[in-house]
Amino acid sequence: METAQLKQQLKQQIIAFLNLTDITPDDIKDDKPLFGEGLGLDSIDSLELIVLLNREYGIVIKDLKEGRKVLVDVNTMVDYIEKNRTK
Repeated sequence: METAQLKQQLKQQIIAFLNLTDITPDDIKDDKPLFGEGLGLDSIDSLELIVLLNREYGIVIKDLKEGRKVLVDVNTMVDYIEKNRTK
């Protein structure tokens, strides 16, 4: 899968997993922070994203520090998925 396709798929998965009914994939910019002033996600959402990475891509994140580095924005998540996916 090409990077652009993966980004689009990931955005759709984020919306579905987090039940973000008022957001479309086009609303999520690749380099916009997912937490805080960006998309406005919180710590519970980060746990859901870690579950998403595990279920959809076979990626296990056990270290919270690593998770913080991965869950910055769509670009960093896609880079991590491309390097670490097992599915």
